Amino acid sequence: MRSIRFALCVLPLALASIAQGAVRSVVLVHGAFADGSGWKPVADVLQHDGYNVYVVQEPETTFEADVAATRSVLERSGPCVLVGHSYGGMIISEVGTHSAVRSLVYIAAFEPNVGESAGALQSKTPPASNSVVPAGGGFVQVKPEAFPTDFAADVPKPVAKFMAISQVPIAAAIFDAKATVAAWSSKPSYAVIATEDREINPELERFMSQRAKSRTIELHGSHAIFLSHPREVASLIEKAAKAAD
Repeated sequence: MRSIRFALCVLPLALASIAQGAVRSVVLVHGAFADGSGWKPVADVLQHDGYNVYVVQEPETTFEADVAATRSVLERSGPCVLVGHSYGGMIISEVGTHSAVRSLVYIAAFEPNVGESAGALQSKTPPASNSVVPAGGGFVQVKPEAFPTDFAADVPKPVAKFMAISQVPIAAAIFDAKATVAAWSSKPSYAVIATEDREINPELERFMSQRAKSRTIELHGSHAIFLSHPREVASLIEKAAKAAD
């Protein structure tokens, strides 16, 4: 009887401890020339599997504003996996030391070290595409006619064409913003390499993920790998969440 009473006393504490450490939330950060709606196929899988999903709609006006927008979501997400696509990798590396973040997932994304910028990394290992052009007011965009090929080659053409005309221009100065934090150096990280990526060189993605010691998978697809392979992307995110538990 004594052992049973002891077990009954300990059980609530154990369950509370498990609940406190459980990761059931995912925060998704989009990249340049996109917005949060592109995460819908991934979010659908995650929500079906019981995860709470938060989508950051960063303004892409300054690096600081994008980091602030992500931090505000982390303030209410609870323990989470923080996911970034493309330029979003710069953001999650900067803000990923937040106490809510248990692990980081980079989807065809930059994984900068302290002092590195997206522009400098691109110059070091240039991508296949060269279709980023001025959009006015200090902003840049992907040429709409080149977008389906350079950004979303394996996405259904009607979707890719709509993405081209609805893309979000990004302030050109953001590509010169230097990371002041490398959250992957202190927290577990995961990465997806898009083998046919024309916006970030796959070799650069491999270099960054190897340097960060990220647990990495490679998927045959374009820069919009989150749209063409949502189940595989969601599976890696869930793997990160379960490992964090």
